[in-house]
Amino acid sequence: MRVIAGHFRSRVLSAPPGLDTRPTSDRLRETLFNVLAPRISGASFLDLYAGSGAVGIEAISRGASRVAFVERDPAAARVLRGNLESLHISEGFRVHAGSVKTFLQKRAADAGPKPDPNDIVFLDPPYDAADEYASTLNLLGGSTAAHLASNALVIAEHRRKTTLDERYGFLRRTRLLKQGDAALSFYVAEPTAL
Repeated sequence: MRVIAGHFRSRVLSAPPGLDTRPTSDRLRETLFNVLAPRISGASFLDLYAGSGAVGIEAISRGASRVAFVERDPAAARVLRGNLESLHISEGFRVHAGSVKTFLQKRAADAGPKPDPNDIVFLDPPYDAADEYASTLNLLGGSTAAHLASNALVIAEHRRKTTLDERYGFLRRTRLLKQGDAALSFYVAEPTAL
């Protein structure tokens, strides 16, 4: 696994041991960032179910202004932090240990100033955790809207054979890309709902 392009191009990344974490393939990441190219420079990027951090690190490499990683598995979070350290990335990111649901709900419920909204959100839960897709997309398309900038893009990586809904609250799917056994569903946050 490697960084595809940008400042850290061709640098090797580690992956957590075992089969519990399934890193996004280099080829699928390249496809994803080819689509995101016009939006990535200066963007605020949220990497949910971050695993090794490969997707968020790719965003940093390509010019995202800040990236938040959310990962609940301690072993994966250690690998993620190790990848950031090995690339000498020391700013422009935060790693949040814990579940995605807790992260989204807590940040939306905080009474203090709201965090800067995210321009791009990427989610890649374990393929076998089908309920995580609906739960997270419903949160992003509803009660945790504070996480999204106007006209934000939300992308879900899933199995090619998995069918995600066309709508989750005010998120509307605008594109579906299939590659091998994987697929990327692109949702746009409709500005009138934010």
